[in-house]
Amino acid sequence: MSDIKQVDVLIAGQGAAAFAAGLYAARYQMSILIVGELFGGETAIGGLIENYPGQPDIDGFDLMMKFKDQVDKLDTPIAYSNLESVTNNGDVFRAVLGDGTEIDALSIILAVGRERRTLDLPNEAEWTGNGVSYCSTCDAPLYRNKEAAAVVGGGNAAVEGAILLAKYARTVYLIYRRDKLTRPEPILLKVLEQTDNVKVLYSTEVTELLGSDETGLTGISISKQWEGQNQLSIDGLFVEAGADPRLEIPEQLGLDINSETGEVHVDKNQRTSVEGIYAAGDLTDGTELKQTITAASQGAIAALSSYQHTMEVKAKRQDAGISEAAVVSASSGD
Repeated sequence: MSDIKQVDVLIAGQGAAAFAAGLYAARYQMSILIVGELFGGETAIGGLIENYPGQPDIDGFDLMMKFKDQVDKLDTPIAYSNLESVTNNGDVFRAVLGDGTEIDALSIILAVGRERRTLDLPNEAEWTGNGVSYCSTCDAPLYRNKEAAAVVGGGNAAVEGAILLAKYARTVYLIYRRDKLTRPEPILLKVLEQTDNVKVLYSTEVTELLGSDETGLTGISISKQWEGQNQLSIDGLFVEAGADPRLEIPEQLGLDINSETGEVHVDKNQRTSVEGIYAAGDLTDGTELKQTITAASQGAIAALSSYQHTMEVKAKRQDAGISEAAVVSASSGD
């Protein structure tokens, strides 16, 4: 007989959606495993959060620690390995983790979020941490009293990053490929306008990273001249160009993907197109508002849907006289 562990629900991710799902699933007294290499998701690297109800002015990492601590008190196990593959074996899903561990789950909640976009330029990966960064809130203090830094992007994260960097670097360039900032919140745009040392370069893209392996990044080439120059000398470049949903597992499972947004399509109960598979958080098209509070609420809803599905599966098994051990053995091919 196989020694593969079976759980009621496997939750992939370690961000707000995943921890909220784990909290609610534990309170439903489900057997659970949370899996994921990286703790905290986007919230943990988001810096200061001022719009989470009940927790004004809290660091994102600290907020995620509170999420995790609450889940830990319910003895919810966490495996620090990513979900690599899932096979649909009827009413049991075989999950394989990056470390080779195999888990059978009656339901799965995908809360794996998004992968940050890069500029796809030569030396970008090599100079990450040596002048190139993808988290303004993480690395802005490194540029205290530096001459110049640049931020690429046109959303909330880019504007917030530019405003934050302006407190450290003498000059900050905000580089945006379109001719107007339309996506950021109005309050952020107002602060941006009042921040004198931020220079916004519209209709501009970064075309080349300048520097060497010894010095790291020393400057950038840009597609449109700024004050008569196509190159800018900068000490740091922050890429805040958005992120794409992590679709490897959803595509393996054949989940419906929203053709307009590229996100996993879910209904109001976080159900995907495959019975027993649920999705929550930034991975999904459930809401345009990608925030910690919406991710957490979707995780809670997904847990309820998972619980209802799992109870139905167990009831059918009981009616058919199928034991849990027999199901595990059958799903493993023993």
